[in-house]
Amino acid sequence: MINYKKEIAELICKNVEGLTLEEIMSMVEVPTDTKMGDYAFPCFKLAKTLRKAPPAIAQDIAEKLGGEAAFAKVESVNAYVNMFLTRKGFMEDVVKEAVSEQDNYGRSDLGKDKTVIVEFSSPNIAKPFHIGHIRSTVIGNSIYKIYDFLGYDTVRINHLGDYGTQFGKMIVAYRRWGNKEDVIKSPIKTLLEYYTKFHVEVETDPSLDDEARAVFTKLENGSPEEVELWQWFRDESLKEFNRVYNMLGISFDSYAGESFYSDKMDRVVEWMKDKNLMQESEGAQIVDLEPYGMSPALITKKDGSTLYITRDIAASVYRKEHYNFYKNLYIVASQQNLHFQQWFKIVELMGCEWAKDCVHIPFGLVSLEEGTMSTRHGRVVFLEDVLNRAVEQTKAVIKEKNVATDNVDETAQMVGIGAVIFQELSNNRIKDYVFSWDKVLNFEGETGPYVQYTHARAISVLRKAGEEAVKKASEVQKLDMSHVTSDSAYDLAKLIYQFPQVIEEAGDKYEPSVVTRHIVDIAQSFNRFYHNEYILVEDEAEKLAKLALVIAAKNTIKNGLFLLGIQAPEKM
Repeated sequence: MINYKKEIAELICKNVEGLTLEEIMSMVEVPTDTKMGDYAFPCFKLAKTLRKAPPAIAQDIAEKLGGEAAFAKVESVNAYVNMFLTRKGFMEDVVKEAVSEQDNYGRSDLGKDKTVIVEFSSPNIAKPFHIGHIRSTVIGNSIYKIYDFLGYDTVRINHLGDYGTQFGKMIVAYRRWGNKEDVIKSPIKTLLEYYTKFHVEVETDPSLDDEARAVFTKLENGSPEEVELWQWFRDESLKEFNRVYNMLGISFDSYAGESFYSDKMDRVVEWMKDKNLMQESEGAQIVDLEPYGMSPALITKKDGSTLYITRDIAASVYRKEHYNFYKNLYIVASQQNLHFQQWFKIVELMGCEWAKDCVHIPFGLVSLEEGTMSTRHGRVVFLEDVLNRAVEQTKAVIKEKNVATDNVDETAQMVGIGAVIFQELSNNRIKDYVFSWDKVLNFEGETGPYVQYTHARAISVLRKAGEEAVKKASEVQKLDMSHVTSDSAYDLAKLIYQFPQVIEEAGDKYEPSVVTRHIVDIAQSFNRFYHNEYILVEDEAEKLAKLALVIAAKNTIKNGLFLLGIQAPEKM
C-alpha cells in the first residue's frame, strides 16, 4: 500500500531546502481535527533556515503543492500546511489492498529471519489455573500473534512452574493426607486442598517445612519415588491446563518448564564463579548487585539447592544457544520487576551481550472484589469456571434475544470466551484491576461482543447482496470508488488504512490494547457508515463500490480479533 506520509514528505522535499526527507517525514502530522486536513506540516523549524516567518513559509509551500494530483485541497493555516487527499484515489488504494489481502491484510515481513521467543502463561503445576493467570495467558498469546503477523519466526514457550520447594510440600501433604482416587477424579482442586492443609498444619508443626525441604532435595537428586509422584502431578495438571487452553484456542511450541533446566544450572553457576561474580553469605551463594542499585541475588541456598533466578539464567542461556533469538520476551506480572532486573544484570555481567535482548513485559495484577487471591489459603477463582460461566451467560442472552445463529452452543462459546479475552486486552496491560463478573459479562458498549456483532453485521450485508455481487465487488481493480467518498465512508477507510501501522505500534509497545482500541474504532465507524448510507442501492456501480468497502472493513475487524485470540462469528 502507498505510504502517504512518505509520498507527502517527498513532495514537500522538492519544494523545501534545509531539511532531509527523513526529517520532513518525522514532521508530517495527522491532525486530530479532520477539518484541518488529512495530513499537516508545521513550518516553525524552517523559519531559521529560510529567514522567513512560519506563516509565510506555509503559504509558499501550500501554493506549490496545490497543483499535485494527490491532493483535493492544500491550504495554509497560520504556520501549518494542511493537506486534503483526493478521496477517490485513497479509497481505491485502501479498499483494493484490504479486499485482496483478505486474512493477510496487515501482515508484513518486518521480522523476516528473526526469532522472537514469547514466554507466557506459565502456571505452577499441581496448583489452580485461576483468574490471575488469564493476564499472562491472553496478553502473551496476543503478543505472540502480533509478532507472528509481523513476519517474525515466533516461538511460544509455557515455562511451567514444575520445580522448587513447593513440590516437597505437595508430596509431603499427599503422603500424609491424600489418596490416589481423589487426585485422579479432580487433580487440581484436590491437590490445592492438600497444599492448603499443609500451610494450615505447618503453623502448629514447623517440622513439616524441614520434611518438605528434605523431600525436594531427594527430588532434585533424582530419587525414583519422589520423581514418580512429581511426574504424576505434572501429567494430571497438564490435562486440566490443556482443557482451558483449548477453550481459549491457545497452544504452545514448548512446555519446557523449570525442571527442564535442572541439569543445566551447574554450568551457569560455574560460569558465574569463573567471572568472580559469586560470594558466600551465611553458607549460601550470592551475586552482589548493590553497585547497580539492587539487593543481592541469592543463587544457591545453604543446602546447595537452586532458586528461580538460577533457573531463569540457565533458561536464557539455553534459549540463546538453541534458538539464537532476536528478542526473548517474558510476559510476567509487575510484581517480578526486581527479579528480572537482577538476573538481566547478572547475564550482562557474565559477558552475554544479548542480555539487552531479554525483555520483561510486566502487567498489572488481578484482585477479587472480596480481597487478594491466595493459593495457600484456597481463595481463588478458577479460570475454567470463569470461561464456562461466560459461555452459559452468553447462551442465555442468545436465547432471550432470539439471536439468529446456526449453532447456539458454538456462537455462545465464541462470544462468551471472546468477551472475557477482550475485556482483558481492552485496557493498558500495566493497570491493576478488580475482577468483576458484572464487567466481564457486560456485552454493552465497547466490548468484544460489540465488535464481533459488527463483523457478523458486515457478513449479513454481503449475504443479502448475494454471491455474484460479492464476487464482483471483490474484483476491486474494476470498481469505480468515486461512489464511496462520503465522510462516513472516508473515515472508515482511513481507519482501515491505519491498521498495518497499528499492528507495528502494538508490537513496538508490547501492547495488545492498541489493536483492541483500533478495532473498536473501526466497528463504530462501520456502524456509522451502515446507518448513514444505504448500501444495497439500485445503481450497480455504486452498490459494488460500497460492498467492497464492507468487505474491507469485515476483513480488518476479523484480522484484528484474530490478533487478540478471538474468533469472529459469521452470524449473531
